[in-house]
Amino acid sequence: MTTELALSQETLEESFNKGVVTALYDALKLHDVGKIQEILAADLEWWFHGPPSHQFLMRVLTGDKETQFRFVPHSISAFGHVVLAEGFDQSRSIAWIHAWTVADGIITQVREYFNTSLTVTRFGKSENSDFGIASLHCPSVWESSLPDRVGKSVPGLVLAI
Repeated sequence: MTTELALSQETLEESFNKGVVTALYDALKLHDVGKIQEILAADLEWWFHGPPSHQFLMRVLTGDKETQFRFVPHSISAFGHVVLAEGFDQSRSIAWIHAWTVADGIITQVREYFNTSLTVTRFGKSENSDFGIASLHCPSVWESSLPDRVGKSVPGLVLAI
């Protein structure tokens, strides 16, 4: 029963965090600066992997009126406090992934990947550890699907959560 309760709470947390990220994309679409500021931490930590010319999110969040890039997620998945959103800009042949970290309903970190294949693994202790020695087990829990649409080879990365 305790395991079921823990899983239920985790599912609720993931659903809530996914809702926070979905609300952010809705606010970005509507250019709702007030809502964006409510959702993002003032000291948002931002990591970027991709060509410097593809720093579209930074331009959008800093109010650059010149950017025409629209972030429309094709999929959103949550794993605890990490929410992954994946999208593709057909006209530019650009695949993107955002890995958002949500804490208490506020986004505190984003890791942004452009034209990159991403595999997400989850660290945890193996239940088969002998003699108190912790064996690490890190199964793959998510893999990007859109880089195939780019039509060229892209680098692959592993994100451990």
